[in-house]
Amino acid sequence: MTNTFGGKPHVLILGGGSVGMTTASELRKTLGAEVAITVVDPRPYMTYAPFLPEVGAGSIDPRNVLAPLRKILTGTKVVTGSVAAIRSAEHTVVVDTEEGEQLDISYDYLVVGLGAVPRLLPIPGLAENAIGFKQVEEAAAVRDRILANLAEAATTKDPKLRKRLLTFTFIGGGFAGGEAVSEAEDMVRDALRYYPDLHASDIRFVLVDGAPFIFPELTEDQRAYVLNRLRERGIEVKLETFLNSAENGVIKTSDGDEFETDLLVWNAGVKPNPVLFDEETSDLPIVTERGPLMGKVQVLPDLRVNGEDGPFDDVFAAGDCAAVPDLASGEGKFCPPNAQHAVRQAKRLADNIARSVQGRPLVDYYHKNLGVFATLGMYKGVGRLMLGEKELDIRGLPAWAMARSYHLYAMPTLGRKVSVAAGWVGNLVSRRDIIGIPQAETPRAAFELAASSGKKK
Repeated sequence: MTNTFGGKPHVLILGGGSVGMTTASELRKTLGAEVAITVVDPRPYMTYAPFLPEVGAGSIDPRNVLAPLRKILTGTKVVTGSVAAIRSAEHTVVVDTEEGEQLDISYDYLVVGLGAVPRLLPIPGLAENAIGFKQVEEAAAVRDRILANLAEAATTKDPKLRKRLLTFTFIGGGFAGGEAVSEAEDMVRDALRYYPDLHASDIRFVLVDGAPFIFPELTEDQRAYVLNRLRERGIEVKLETFLNSAENGVIKTSDGDEFETDLLVWNAGVKPNPVLFDEETSDLPIVTERGPLMGKVQVLPDLRVNGEDGPFDDVFAAGDCAAVPDLASGEGKFCPPNAQHAVRQAKRLADNIARSVQGRPLVDYYHKNLGVFATLGMYKGVGRLMLGEKELDIRGLPAWAMARSYHLYAMPTLGRKVSVAAGWVGNLVSRRDIIGIPQAETPRAAFELAASSGKKK
């Protein structure tokens, strides 16, 4: 497909997440109708990932963590499809649309904000039995499965099945995995009041991580605090332990433990979008050395992609898929993959494209970390707040309130902010919903059953 934009520079943005949506929005504010903008993403919405643990705990309605791209990015073309190839030498990107059509989209400026995907390991049974926790559909499915299991366990007379239904396993103790298991356990604890046939001792939550600690972004003292709080709540935390097998829902770990589980949630690391590190699908320079940056696009501090022969003046990258130098932390450091950096990188990136269009010098990305916060269930949290050279250690209710306040502020669109806040207020008044809808994965099941019954008559 050949694109003509009446002589306007065409900015093609790959990825509609925090980087893509923010870049497009900022560009439109800065340059108005002077540029044409196209955003490509498999989903027509941006997911505010920091709220996924609360979606998985039933505290937030899934739709309220989604920002519809077409509604927010007025005047921007949104293509629902997946990137099949990046050909920077030809100023072209190949996109496979959801309708099965393949498009060749040309550009004057390219923004790579493809994010990351789960890093799966060749563990027997993992691909067949686990679920990720990076998309809203996954978080909602985890919530539905847990709540449906409580209902089924309360009625079954089979003790073995009951034990399996009430065993929930989470792999990965970073922020995503740690918050997910904490919020899920809190939801179950709250829901048990409605199940007189179930007791807290019937529930088993297991968190497995290969590192000697969880929540690596926190201080050593805070990690110990979180670990103690989780274990006090009955969550089994297995450190320096690896998942060896998950075939048929039977979990085998490196510490010799073996048990059945009906839910396996995988949060053990991510990697950049695979299209970037395949020479047949991308000609952009990436980090090839093994480590946390492997597979990420190499960029300069001004967010231009940087190759062996120098920077690509028309290709920029940011977010989880880019190795962005962290000037605030010192030489040789790179920005951590979080929403705080992604949004700010996107704003700098948009400004630099505007500067390039207008013939002005580019500016390096610089941002000093404001701190990190994690919620551990209702009214529970932990975090670090950076105030100049001082660092505040905040725990419990204040940390939980600050985490929620910051994420509510960062959530795109006023409508979504109001909906999230209204849901929180509703939960305070009537408590969280305890209805799981696993049938949402097979919505035609009841109709098909009725159809087959009709044929038998």
